[in-house]
Amino acid sequence: MVTKAPPPRPAAPARRALRLLLAAGVTAASLAAVPGTARAEGDASGPTTLTVAVSQSIDSLSPFLAQKLTSTSIHRLAYEYLTNYDPKDARTVPGFATSWKPSADKLTWTYTIRDNSTWSDGKPATAEDAAWTFNTMMTDPDAATANGSFTANFRKVTAPDPRTLVIELKKPQATMTALDVPIVPKHVWEKVGDFSKFNNDQRFPIVGNGPFVITDFKVDQYLKLKPNKTFWRGAPKFDELVFKYYKDGDAAVAALQKGEVSFVPNLTPAQAAALRTQKNIKVNDAPGRRFYALATNPGARAKDGTAFGNGHKALLDPAVRKALFLAVDRATLVEKVFQGHAVEGEGYIPPRFGAYFWKPSPAQRRAYDPAAAERLLDSAGYRRNADGKRVGKDGAPLDFRILCHATDPNDKAVGKYLQEWWGKLGIGLKVECLDSVSDPWLKGDYDLAFDGWSVNPDPDYVLSIHTCGTLPATPKDTGATDNFICDKEFDALYAQQAEEYDPARRADLVKRMQSRLYDTGYMNVMAYPNALEAYRTDHIRSITTMPEAAGNLWGQDGYWSWWSAVPAGSASGGGSGGGSSTGVAVGIGAAVVVVAGAAVVLGLRRRASADDRE
Repeated sequence: MVTKAPPPRPAAPARRALRLLLAAGVTAASLAAVPGTARAEGDASGPTTLTVAVSQSIDSLSPFLAQKLTSTSIHRLAYEYLTNYDPKDARTVPGFATSWKPSADKLTWTYTIRDNSTWSDGKPATAEDAAWTFNTMMTDPDAATANGSFTANFRKVTAPDPRTLVIELKKPQATMTALDVPIVPKHVWEKVGDFSKFNNDQRFPIVGNGPFVITDFKVDQYLKLKPNKTFWRGAPKFDELVFKYYKDGDAAVAALQKGEVSFVPNLTPAQAAALRTQKNIKVNDAPGRRFYALATNPGARAKDGTAFGNGHKALLDPAVRKALFLAVDRATLVEKVFQGHAVEGEGYIPPRFGAYFWKPSPAQRRAYDPAAAERLLDSAGYRRNADGKRVGKDGAPLDFRILCHATDPNDKAVGKYLQEWWGKLGIGLKVECLDSVSDPWLKGDYDLAFDGWSVNPDPDYVLSIHTCGTLPATPKDTGATDNFICDKEFDALYAQQAEEYDPARRADLVKRMQSRLYDTGYMNVMAYPNALEAYRTDHIRSITTMPEAAGNLWGQDGYWSWWSAVPAGSASGGGSGGGSSTGVAVGIGAAVVVVAGAAVVLGLRRRASADDRE
């Protein structure tokens, strides 16, 4: 645990100035929220901080355990992967490895590791670190919790010298240039005993070799990072990056308007519309990399066959699942909930990834048809009782629960529509909104849940989370599964695509997997939301979207947004620690107050308090 000395008490002149400010209407609460000093517009004399508002809790700072989007986004900043994705078109580009070459049979891959990467504690980053990372995932199931699908097919990993990494495979693997696994420093992590319990959140700074170094963290309050001055691609331009946690989205937007944060993701359409008219705020509205789905509990179970959880048994009946989905009007959700800032969902991969995007055939498609849903339930034996309620074959009413993220207004809005639509079928729905849905989800204690994942340019990972191999070993363990789906036909297709190097044939297999997932009815993709986000132009002079032409800033496949961001007060686009304008945090410990006649000029330092499923 990191302890800090209390800040020094302000000197007498500062205390008098603070009293003047209070008398002038500056509240004590606002002073407590932002102690310190801030510069006037255009003052480039002090350090700069880019503050990002987030609403998702961080599940772990261990790259071996973390699966939530906020956590994995942070790990992209703190650790290098073997390869990266070009921000222009998401093609594979060098990362920790500068080049790679497969053997003729594609069973041995040799990577050349760059010679200009160092860990933030000064030690050289070498192929041995990568070999140790992968071998640990191969030999310790707990270390394979988050990304084990990438190494499940590895036979042997060695580092014959500091610049050479060799991976031998059991069979060909199509993801060898898209291994989204953070490489960790062996000399730090080899001391870890139990990977299932080590969250990497007690000693700071955390050693990494990415563009940023994690320097501090407090659960559901903030996470702070500093630039890695020795990063091979060049240090970031801001002097500090802070992820600040906001449970309420409106509070985050208000903070953006006040200049207390620099960037807010996941805006509602109403919030985005209001921000478009605000001075010094730019709204980014672009096709996203996420899908928004309805997931049903398929009967939670472990690899050993043990069933657990309390999911409603009626949802094991395909007829019930199909009827529910026939009574979901996706077009209305896009129009009313997302207000046009989304595309109607069908397949599992968003249209942004054109090669893998799939749509059901007209005969296969589950169009909105509540009358057909009524007929299907009747024919399957789920009749209405005297009160108009649908009852199961055991005579009990069909009353379901759905897990809702309390911080996501879309969940709440869609939940109301589902209650209305399914209520007309005679089915009850209780919307259970929680700050964190992880506990009941992992225990299988749910009937349905609002689900969503960010899809990488290579879809292997987001497909792997529905395979039997990702189920927890026992009910007491945690697996990498999303929704406890285990379907032999889906698994067979997954195994085929994983070995297929021909892009067209692999894309066809991925589409067949989506078709199978659609037909089983355990997942109903309702929409592909746009990336709707905003930032202050008086904090951020320039920043890179991905793809650059029209893409997202938050949750990128890489570190491009925050690494590229240039402070608004910077004299030029180059160099680290350039100037800043009003509202960008200043790291000064004690309040400095200048009183001149009737004018009181106060610079306020933002308290670095920050942020949270891929």
